Amino acid sequence: MTTTELKPRPRLPEWLRIKLPTSSAFTQTRSLLDELKLHTVCESAKCPNHWECWSKGTATFMIAGDRCTRACGFCAVSTAKPLALEVDEPLRVAEATRRMKLKHVVITAVARDDLKDGGAEHFRQTIESVRQLNPGIVIEVLVPDFLDNDACIENVLAANPHIFNHNLETVRRLTPEVRHRATYDRSLSVLKKAKEMRGDKIHTKSGIMLGLGEREEEVLQAMQDLRTAKCDILTLGQYLQPSLKHLPVVDYVTPEKFAEYKVRAEAMGFIHVASGPMVRSSYHADEFSATSASC
Repeated sequence: MTTTELKPRPRLPEWLRIKLPTSSAFTQTRSLLDELKLHTVCESAKCPNHWECWSKGTATFMIAGDRCTRACGFCAVSTAKPLALEVDEPLRVAEATRRMKLKHVVITAVARDDLKDGGAEHFRQTIESVRQLNPGIVIEVLVPDFLDNDACIENVLAANPHIFNHNLETVRRLTPEVRHRATYDRSLSVLKKAKEMRGDKIHTKSGIMLGLGEREEEVLQAMQDLRTAKCDILTLGQYLQPSLKHLPVVDYVTPEKFAEYKVRAEAMGFIHVASGPMVRSSYHADEFSATSASC
């Protein structure tokens, strides 16, 4: 039985209900992003935390357009034929981080399987532009798998981001349904290669969504597989169905269970673990501080 054949999603529990902010900072963030014509994963992926993050004057920048070449069963980002890369986008991202006075920035991108390098050079240029305009900023990248191409991974790492993030997303058994264009072992390989290429000069990070029908032993095995790949940082969060076209929520994991997973992950050797229903890859990313990110 597949996840799409399981019972409809249960009612949203109290711990997942959020209050919309009334801060003027939210409007200011939106205006800045609109002015600079930048995409964010906050909006494109319908992140439930974007109200809070924008109200705090932060956002996760999504480069290389807002059209993805993949159609993962969990993701709200549009799947369509991508447009050409915008050559000035790296500079616009850098300008946004300067105006927002960010000390920690997260840069992600849609999958660009249409490009020979998967967008790796665009990542490199964005990292370098951000650093040039914001000396001392901690730069975290959340990258696609680049089809596990060594040259692509190396090109991103050549720009010396502090944190290299690639999400495993789910357990091995569910990967073909949740991420049909990706593979579990490919994602582990990307993380492993990043660590082998840069060693202690880079922190690697990954995230897993819960609530898609995974079993506890599968979650623990995924954690151990990440540690075997020498992944340093782990995020665990609740999957929420973006629309009726996407995979349904099988169950809502309690805050207590997330706390238990955090303890188990720390015991495995992760140096930083964010685990909770509302946690996402870049949510409160700066809690892994600039001091911690220094390699």
